[in-house]
Amino acid sequence: MRKQSILLWMSALALGWAADFLFWKHTPGISFAIYAALTLGVGLFLLLRAGLNPGRGTYPLLVLIFFFAVFTFVRAEALSVFLAHALTLFLMAVCALTYQGGRWGEYSLSDYVVRFFGLLGSGLAGPLGFISEVNKLKRESGADMEQHPSRIWPIVRGLLLAVPVLAFFAALLSSADAVFSAQVETIVRLLRLENLPEYIFRAIYISIIAYVLVGVYLHAASHSADEKLLGVEKAPVSPFLGFTEAAIVLGAVSLLFGGFVFIQFQYFFGGLTNIRLEGFTYADYARRGFGELVTVAFFSLLLLLGLSAITRRESDQQRQIFSWLGILIVALVGVMLVSAYQRLVLYEIAYGFTNLRIYTHVFIVWLALLLIATVSLDLTRQLRRFALAALLAFIGFTASLLLMNVDGFIVRQNVTHNITGAEVDVAYLASLSSDAIPALAELYISEKVDAATRDKLGAALACAQHTDKNLTSDTSWQAFRLSRFWAEKALAALDLKEYSLDDVNYQASVVTPLGKTYDCQTFIFD
Repeated sequence: MRKQSILLWMSALALGWAADFLFWKHTPGISFAIYAALTLGVGLFLLLRAGLNPGRGTYPLLVLIFFFAVFTFVRAEALSVFLAHALTLFLMAVCALTYQGGRWGEYSLSDYVVRFFGLLGSGLAGPLGFISEVNKLKRESGADMEQHPSRIWPIVRGLLLAVPVLAFFAALLSSADAVFSAQVETIVRLLRLENLPEYIFRAIYISIIAYVLVGVYLHAASHSADEKLLGVEKAPVSPFLGFTEAAIVLGAVSLLFGGFVFIQFQYFFGGLTNIRLEGFTYADYARRGFGELVTVAFFSLLLLLGLSAITRRESDQQRQIFSWLGILIVALVGVMLVSAYQRLVLYEIAYGFTNLRIYTHVFIVWLALLLIATVSLDLTRQLRRFALAALLAFIGFTASLLLMNVDGFIVRQNVTHNITGAEVDVAYLASLSSDAIPALAELYISEKVDAATRDKLGAALACAQHTDKNLTSDTSWQAFRLSRFWAEKALAALDLKEYSLDDVNYQASVVTPLGKTYDCQTFIFD
């Protein structure tokens, strides 16, 4: 990379300018995916030009980055989009860490922590060290700086000196002659010099982006080949807890969990019959302890990981006992997760689906898979790969939300409940993102929907259309989203003139053709 330092800096500055062009005063949309592609493309070009090829393990990362970057402008639902952005950035950082070696699948949690701090250090200090190395290389190669002075820096320094001098004399001459003053004002308007503070700020952050990108590219070039993994030869923390102590802890937890599961069996297998006999409502049964059960599962995972790392197991018998206790805890936690899942299903049967309930559904499934993977890794003595299992679970959770279209799923399920007799919250359907509009429109024109349900769907669509018209949204191409495009196309094909909107004091409501009135705002937190 030293031999192409000018190309490196010019490419980074171009990417800094591209960030300004794509994101300054623009809502992120397709611009994020474009910038991710530009950043990766430029990095690959520079590294390949320097003769640095990616490792075999790097190619799956590139595929995952492409997948999540595309979905940043396909979906509009808040959590799905946030996770897609976060995973894209995280995987791009991992790509910089492991570009040449490709051993990210073998990283432990400590490897990720140490290497991300190393990448941060490269982003902050790497370019300065690179400049020093380039200058040292020039001196060692015998370059005569006196005979061949740089032509660029004198010009830059001259321009910086000339600007304040010209401004001073231009101000004096403008006060001396009205015609000249008018011409100067015209030039100022053309150059928009009244925005000079903004230009300076933008130039600064463009330079910062370029500087950090140079550091990241240099890290991929210099530090991603020799991936010496922590804990392979020697564990980062030597086991210090005796087997007896750990076995007592795991055994006690197993007894506690077993007692809880035994008591819960009448509810777990009794279903709604037992709930009615005990006098519980849907909300009492479904919501009571649900969060605590999921929290128990999470901390059980941490307990198994922690004890596995610090417990001395000096014989095969001790290792087997420890593993079987771990399996027992995971099995009991699995029953708890199934119980929590059932509680959530019952709650949804009564009150319908919301974003948070969908998130929790999907989270429970991937948490259960992660627990199973953790026990399997412990049995095969490969627990250092827990970081890979956790990353894959996180990727699976995010991909599930993106592929299922959370808001579209909510619409279909809640409308189905409405058809079967349950009430549907029109205002809540209207408050969903543009991901929900095509599903609402499809059901609105469906022959399977009765008149009363169609009336509610039309109200939700009218509210959504009204809300969209009153939002000061960015209509530039940088903010383009496929979700919004599909929503606008679906709304344009519908005739909602019979639905009248009343917007008083920012409290919009809609009157339907059947004479029903629905509010367009709602607040649901579970």
